[in-house]
Amino acid sequence: MRLRHIEIFQAIRQTGSISAAAQLLHVSQPAVSKVLQHAEQQLGFPLFLRVRGKLQATPEALELEREVDKVSESLQGVRRLAQSLRREPGHSLRIGATPALALSLLPPAIHEWTGRYPDIVCELSSAHSRELVQNLLMREVDVALTLQRPDHPGLKAQALACGVLVALAPIGYWPPQEAGRPLPLMALANAPLIGLSSADPLAARLDSYLEAVEPPPRVRIAVQTYSLARAMVESGAGVAVIDPFTALGASPDTTTIRPLAPPLPITLYAVTRAAEPPPHTLNDLLQVFGRQAQEQLDRLC
Repeated sequence: MRLRHIEIFQAIRQTGSISAAAQLLHVSQPAVSKVLQHAEQQLGFPLFLRVRGKLQATPEALELEREVDKVSESLQGVRRLAQSLRREPGHSLRIGATPALALSLLPPAIHEWTGRYPDIVCELSSAHSRELVQNLLMREVDVALTLQRPDHPGLKAQALACGVLVALAPIGYWPPQEAGRPLPLMALANAPLIGLSSADPLAARLDSYLEAVEPPPRVRIAVQTYSLARAMVESGAGVAVIDPFTALGASPDTTTIRPLAPPLPITLYAVTRAAEPPPHTLNDLLQVFGRQAQEQLDRLC
């Protein structure tokens, strides 16, 4: 099938008729009929049958549809990339961050940075680490903030700040005099732990860290974001081991933070594309990010 065949095929699937597909694509009805006929001749089987006045896909067409959708998604990626390439250089800076960092670090840092560069448009987005890698490669963002160092030859990572994972618990879970003190690893034995989804990049490290705990923590709730883990702790559902940026956003009236002992270090990275020079304002922005991050981490000391 050619790309034009795919476009017509999807338009008919969406609208249920040749006339409606023609209107959707802003072409004539005979043009749609001609392309459909040509596609069916090349394939050697019909794509649609008329049922109660509407065109319905044949079983063969339904089998094709999954592969057609993959081609369409690739085309959408090409269009997004082309749109990014048309963007005026220096006019805006597009920043992506993981959900935890987007809520805790982006707001104060971007407020400070836009004060320095009031004429530059700042575009912010939030996604998980794997999505941020794809966004960078597709040129949909210029820099990504993440707690995971990406393993891709087309990207480079710069460490901005270092910290440690912390335990967050409902207030009163530990004695008041222990608040802020390092939490021995074995204190998590049999604790009602809010676990991280296996898709999280830190999940494997945390699992290895907890292997020595006996009896192991009781994981009854698994979440995909640290923000949700924090919310569950604030509701009193259990204890969470999360990044310090997210933990610092928890209410001190309902939660207590303690660093782990031995510590489980994490690093804040700024990730950019390796094969091109960064926007001229990026270095200043990364300095702001690094300083703001360190100021937040110092609050745990």
